[in-house]
Amino acid sequence: MNKLSRLITEDLSRRKFLAGAGMAVTALAAAGCGGNNNSSTTTPPTTPPTTPAVTDTDILNFALNLEYLEAEFYLRAATGSGLSSTDAGSSAGAVTGGSMVAFKTPAIQQYANEIANHELAHVRFLRKALGSAAVNRPAIDLTASFNAAASAAGIGSTFNPFQDENSFLLGAFVFEDVGVTAYHGAASLLTSTTNLAAAAGILATEAYHAGTIRTLIAQLGDPYLTTANKISMLRATAGGGAETTLDGSHIVAADSNSISYDRTTDQVLHIVYLSAAAGVVSKGGFYPNGMNGTIIASKS
Repeated sequence: MNKLSRLITEDLSRRKFLAGAGMAVTALAAAGCGGNNNSSTTTPPTTPPTTPAVTDTDILNFALNLEYLEAEFYLRAATGSGLSSTDAGSSAGAVTGGSMVAFKTPAIQQYANEIANHELAHVRFLRKALGSAAVNRPAIDLTASFNAAASAAGIGSTFNPFQDENSFLLGAFVFEDVGVTAYHGAASLLTSTTNLAAAAGILATEAYHAGTIRTLIAQLGDPYLTTANKISMLRATAGGGAETTLDGSHIVAADSNSISYDRTTDQVLHIVYLSAAAGVVSKGGFYPNGMNGTIIASKS
């Protein structure tokens, strides 16, 4: 839960160390190389730049970007339509793809309707909590993104999660575990106990969703189970591990202490931008133009 906090602290410490080391090398060079050793002129030390602290607003807007994506996926699968302009923001980006799924199993259709309402409620809750600071929905791609993910995971060149109810479950599997790890990873940065309590509540709901999806896919068996684990392996590569292989005996995604995994914002961004390679990434995948807000690009 504290990985993201440690990451930021360690990053600041490294920057301060490197800045200090650089000044020390400069001073030594001036004293012993090519200069007048009798000169009393010294270069005054400079203050290294500081990294702005991550605020609750930054974190909640990062979460809102993720909720926009989930809401658009589930609403379109359940109803054929996405967020209203009121819920998406006045300057919302366009959404590509997504259509109503022809459900055959009443229980799965009911689940799709329920989770769609949950994700819509999450969007509305976060927008209300953020007020005028809430970011608009970024551009979202639900077509090329799934095709790229399928190709990267070794599933095939194309994948349409809206084709049928089983494909829908696999599409939902892409998102749910990411949501759980993202909220867990960011929770320790929240300074307001009210915001922390709300984030914990949303994390719990996302975990219920993830558990249901994982159970349904395990019951389906192959080829869906194998496909889900290929998706899991792709997430692990892009997002620093934090995955549990899904099978009939292992449903819950948790570490050796039975604690849910957590991810840093960098790791989450690499997953949703579909960029498994190390390095700075600022857009791609499900967010073709990137997220909106402050936390929009990975550091590594």
